[in-house]
Amino acid sequence: MGQAQSLVEIWRGAICESQHRGHAVIWDSGGDIVASWGDPQAVILPRSSCKMLQALPLVESGAADAFGLDEARLALSCASHQGAKVHTDMVRTWLDELGLDPEAALRCGSHEPYDKQTANDLIRAGQTPCQVHNNCSGKHSGFLTLTRHLGAGPEYLDLDHPVQRAVLATFEEATDEDSPGYGIDGCSAPNHACTMTGLARAMAKFSAATGDGDVRDKAMFRLTRAMATHPVLVAGEGKACTNLMRAMEGRVAVKTGAEAVFVAIVPERRMGVAVKIEDGGTRAAEAVVTQILVGLGVLDANHPAAVQYTHGPILNRRGINTGHMKPVEALAGWSFSSSSRSYAFTQRPLTS
Repeated sequence: MGQAQSLVEIWRGAICESQHRGHAVIWDSGGDIVASWGDPQAVILPRSSCKMLQALPLVESGAADAFGLDEARLALSCASHQGAKVHTDMVRTWLDELGLDPEAALRCGSHEPYDKQTANDLIRAGQTPCQVHNNCSGKHSGFLTLTRHLGAGPEYLDLDHPVQRAVLATFEEATDEDSPGYGIDGCSAPNHACTMTGLARAMAKFSAATGDGDVRDKAMFRLTRAMATHPVLVAGEGKACTNLMRAMEGRVAVKTGAEAVFVAIVPERRMGVAVKIEDGGTRAAEAVVTQILVGLGVLDANHPAAVQYTHGPILNRRGINTGHMKPVEALAGWSFSSSSRSYAFTQRPLTS
């Protein structure tokens, strides 16, 4: 990975106590880097930030339509959800309609739900978490739907399985790169590497989709609109993805990934954003992507969500404000001027 740049500072009183270093790229769908910090060619694993790319074959193959998947399920196929009832009920219903037993069919593994109410309910009932509580169970339900559509075997996570071959082909086409390798994600799915620029380029392609073009254009538009329209399904109450998409009222789709990756799809700018924090600090990735959205003019700097993620106070155990975070000046001082570019396009609202 190339040279990272300091992007977020953590202050305690008058002392800068810590810094988060990383990379960020804004890519214009016309084929240019609009702005970058750190190394645009740094190679990363995008982790869950690329779930909309992994869901493209589900839509492009015709599987989504063949099995009647609505916008809500498409949003869930791109989700890192909290395992709340709204998420798990949908997964169970989805798999039941496919005639599949979740525990027998899913390959994502189980973990305690991140939703506190659901976790407490399981404890009170003397129950253990199952695979539908896995934050990736929506993505895996999409994989299983595509598996059924293709008439393929049950081991849908194998690299040579038709589902994963389709995912890799789509990933490389969208990033315009040959992936240099892969890692195995927390949910056991292959996660293919790309550069920061490649990830931002792929998000820019989503941002430029109008729903009136070819098969890929239509699929990208549908997935972007699904995410922006159903933010609570993409993450959950209190989570950054949900809070930021709500704050922008469906104008932008955002998605986080493990180890501090964050992406944004910004249709009205026809731009894509990719962020990676070198130390894996989620708070810094949230701060950087939020500050970039403010700089792009799609998020009000004074919105509570924007303030929370860019300048949130650091409270101690007694609730005393002991410090704060803030983006570095090189990031906080950047803004995009729409007058510097002119676009000849008409973009339908994501939530129309």
